Amino acid sequence: MLLTELSHLTGSAGDATATALLNCLIREICAPEQQVWPDGAHLVARLPRAGVVLRTGLARPPVGPTYRLAPPYEERREDEWIPASWDRLANLVAGELELATGRPNPEFLTQVDDSHTALAAILAARGEPSDDRYIASEQALVAGHRFHPSPKSRQGAPGDWVQYAPETRARFRPHWLAVPEEFIAEEGEPDAFTALSSYGPTAPPGRRLLPVHPWQFSLLADNAVLQKALADGLLLDLGPSDMEAIPTSSVRTAYLPDADVFCKFSLDVRITNCVRKNAWYELTGATALNELLPPIFERLNSTLLSEPAYRSVTLPDRRLYEGLGVILREGIKSLPGTPLLAGALTDPYNTLLADLPALSTPESARAWWDAYVARVAPPVLRAYLEHGIVLEPHLQNVLICVDPNGMPIHAAFRDLEGTKLTAGRWNLTHLPPRVTESLTYAPDRGWNRVVYCLLVNHLTEIAAAVADLHPHLERTLWQDARKHFAVHDHHSQVRALLAGVPLPAKANLRTRWSRVADRGATYVPTPNPLAAPKPL
Repeated sequence: MLLTELSHLTGSAGDATATALLNCLIREICAPEQQVWPDGAHLVARLPRAGVVLRTGLARPPVGPTYRLAPPYEERREDEWIPASWDRLANLVAGELELATGRPNPEFLTQVDDSHTALAAILAARGEPSDDRYIASEQALVAGHRFHPSPKSRQGAPGDWVQYAPETRARFRPHWLAVPEEFIAEEGEPDAFTALSSYGPTAPPGRRLLPVHPWQFSLLADNAVLQKALADGLLLDLGPSDMEAIPTSSVRTAYLPDADVFCKFSLDVRITNCVRKNAWYELTGATALNELLPPIFERLNSTLLSEPAYRSVTLPDRRLYEGLGVILREGIKSLPGTPLLAGALTDPYNTLLADLPALSTPESARAWWDAYVARVAPPVLRAYLEHGIVLEPHLQNVLICVDPNGMPIHAAFRDLEGTKLTAGRWNLTHLPPRVTESLTYAPDRGWNRVVYCLLVNHLTEIAAAVADLHPHLERTLWQDARKHFAVHDHHSQVRALLAGVPLPAKANLRTRWSRVADRGATYVPTPNPLAAPKPL
């Protein structure tokens, strides 16, 4: 597909903001309440409590839980359709939610406005892409989550963060502290930080190096305990080194190509849903999972990028223990082929998917999809069904490795923070209760998370992106995918999927409105594209 044919999916920051709002509104309110219907080349949605009717362009009929909406976005006024701006839509959505829940949320419109401001700043500051395809993919998520009301919201003015934003294709140099050995806190493999430290400045005798995100260092500048430790020489500020860090799609995790490691930094900043700090129980939880899971993924013939250690300081302030805590993650150079971030293949502001030769024809695109699903779905299903491991395989947590033609040959999963264990399947009595709580899900909750991340967030978006290139393929793609699930149909949960039971979609809009923690997010039912044709 030519770039001009994709233009309906990009547009301005206002169009992207409006699209995300409408995606959420339709999925979480209008569709479950049967208040959405097609009208030729348009989709009409009614806000039943507010008494408002909206209309959008529709690129093609929906397959499964996603629509391809396209501007113009319009509101019905008497007998006319008039343009509805992104901020008008935000106000309408807020009004409908307040009527539906009986609760106001004074933060909501600010979050949407912040996301719009951030996206406009990103588009204005975006630099040239890296020649490295992996790095280019990590920095390609311009529009972000299509089903989140404020996908680019982040705390602070753009001037505070634009130089650290992956979407602007930024690079930065980590900050380094020299910490006395007796004030170092760390768990995991004893030598994990050795290779990384060799790329930093020279640590004085009796001290170890601690890398810090420069944005986080500025956020902690007013901390009295840190100020005193620096003034007294307990901590030595060695400044930045020559080693370059590349912010990845999560913003706070940076790839250091010289050392081939990732540093998952703490950031005391709210990005979309959560403040992105490394809580103490998450630091310990990462090393605990790293001891348990690698042998299982070897048997699954898949890769879970290890997180071998964390390091922080033991100064008498938990904010510093968590705020300076950094988790190391295994790099990508041992992976086969060229790894690409899965989410980059779906973002409308780039042509990474269209540029893969393996997708040039409808026939080759079907083969590509078949290879993709074969690498991604079976390890996720087997991890849960056979081992009680709840992966979080959403679009930002999966790297798909491709050969020179762009054909998928391997998948790597990442982020132990999102990985959980099914309660009752694992012996975790050696861990503190708070750590165990953070690592476990009840079985039904774990299955919902797996199905949402794998099918709704991930494969649905990949299939839709392939269908953007070959618009008549989408339904066929899902029938092709059934065989990769059918091998597990001796499990009742998978039989239900193949029978077409609705899929659980995370209700990001309702979660943001109710202001509950992300872990407490609810789900709404959405159509299941895996459903077999109904028997006559």
